[in-house]
Amino acid sequence: MTDHVANNLQSGNGGSAPWSRRGFLLSAAALAAVPVLLSADPSLAAAELPDFPAEVDLYRSAYRNWVGEITADGLWACAPADADQVVSVVNWAWQHGRRVRARGSSHGWSPLTIESSTTSEAPVLLVDTAPHLTGLALDSASAVRAGTGVTLEALLTFLEGHGLGLTAAPAPGDLTLGGALAVDAHGTAVAAEGEERTAGHTFGSLSNLVLSLTAVVWDTDTGAYVLRTYSRDEADCAALLTHLGRALVTEVVLRVGANANLRCVSRTDIPATELFAAPGSGGRTFAGFLDEAGRAEAIWFAFTEFPWLKVWSVAPTRPSASRHVSSPYNYPFSDNVPTLVADLVGRILADGAWYLAPVLGSAQLGVASVGLTATLAADIWGPSKNTLLYVRPTTLRETANGYAVLTSRAQVQRVLHGFTGFYRERLAAYAALGRFPVNGTVEIRVTGLDHPADSELTGARAPLLSALRPSAEHPEWDTAVWLDILTLPGTPYAEEFLREVEQFLFRSYDGTRVEWSKGWGYTEQAAWSDQEVLGTTVPGSFGESVWGQAAGTFDRLDPHGVFGNAFLDRLFG
Repeated sequence: MTDHVANNLQSGNGGSAPWSRRGFLLSAAALAAVPVLLSADPSLAAAELPDFPAEVDLYRSAYRNWVGEITADGLWACAPADADQVVSVVNWAWQHGRRVRARGSSHGWSPLTIESSTTSEAPVLLVDTAPHLTGLALDSASAVRAGTGVTLEALLTFLEGHGLGLTAAPAPGDLTLGGALAVDAHGTAVAAEGEERTAGHTFGSLSNLVLSLTAVVWDTDTGAYVLRTYSRDEADCAALLTHLGRALVTEVVLRVGANANLRCVSRTDIPATELFAAPGSGGRTFAGFLDEAGRAEAIWFAFTEFPWLKVWSVAPTRPSASRHVSSPYNYPFSDNVPTLVADLVGRILADGAWYLAPVLGSAQLGVASVGLTATLAADIWGPSKNTLLYVRPTTLRETANGYAVLTSRAQVQRVLHGFTGFYRERLAAYAALGRFPVNGTVEIRVTGLDHPADSELTGARAPLLSALRPSAEHPEWDTAVWLDILTLPGTPYAEEFLREVEQFLFRSYDGTRVEWSKGWGYTEQAAWSDQEVLGTTVPGSFGESVWGQAAGTFDRLDPHGVFGNAFLDRLFG
């Protein structure tokens, strides 16, 4: 297969009708494009949105989430120039019966911004943060003040210019900081054997770096929404650190530390049976790489035997075998869909050829194996940003589920062995029936938890609703194993399969929590629809008192429900 893939990479011949590839790439390009913004007709705007703040840009806009499963056309949207204008917009929305939904890059899967049933007639107003809420400034030698509309790439670039950085970060650089904090976004990192946490850094989520934040909240004294700044040691801040869209944060101050040079080594020569072997099996195990380097990620293509393993390690000087990289996104074969993969995806989607899932998985593995060598990307080194960011909007867009399994560091390999064994067995059982519910990847990352002491602020509180919130009942849980399964949208039997996986995780690992931005709460027909998961399992995974505290805080800071939607109403009851 590798030789075949190499030939296709060079020749561009995919072996299927050219129109299927063109159609697929055009669809991907449409999703990658910025939504069309149509300036509002003044008379129409005055009729539909009377007394809207004249100083705020107002327009009609489409909404598209990352994979295009949640879409809406013709929504009213605006782009406040600063936080004061945000307050004006929110007060207008409250007075006129509209709900405000903050929008960054729309790089998510779950219905936290809008639901799929949202129409242009819905009383919804999108508030775009990316055009103007993008300020960046050092607040001190170890803290940065940032607007929530700034992208992670812009933030990391700014930090790098001042000799600062993060231990880990999500792979997509287009995420806005506000969106990342709303869902406790994370990278992949734990301490290697003998490694101590560096001042200003955390092995938890980005939310765990917040020192203070400014949010739009209800003020009973004035009878209006106002800006208020909360310090990390305030009780209300604990809810706002991961608010799921039940609040609107305009600015944050983050603790940061000295930047590090990272080496990232990729390999595709370790079989899954060895990488995810039972504890004590010996060999090249995922837990072994964590002990050695602390930072690892596995991307396992469906129906293949050899995952793409990335291992990052701190390396102050360039190893002789590594290529120095001075910018991010160093896997062009992954960022831009190759002809062979595009052709196969085109056939699967256009012709309903779901049985090609094993061929697609093999092709993707082959592309990765050849691409790593052809682009000299198998061993790269440079400032942290340049190896941590590797997903562009042009990458293959798939739907994804997501969970964090809290466990002890010593049990990571046990969790991986149990999960991958179940996944492999069920995928084979489905295939035996001629069903192919997964045609993407399994992605595995491992992080630490959100210990508030990492912020180095006395009295700091842990984020209430971060999946990485430590458990008071299980102090031995110090690690989270993040598990995602990706497949093309519309794949038959996907929801049924993913429901089985979800129920297995909840049944097998007490520390299972959902990944807010991904798919969860599966029935056999749809995600985010299982009422027991929404109403009992998810709240229970945090504890009744913690969930109740968060819900109560949101209701008190936003008693009119301006920040929310029907899905969040159901989730918080």
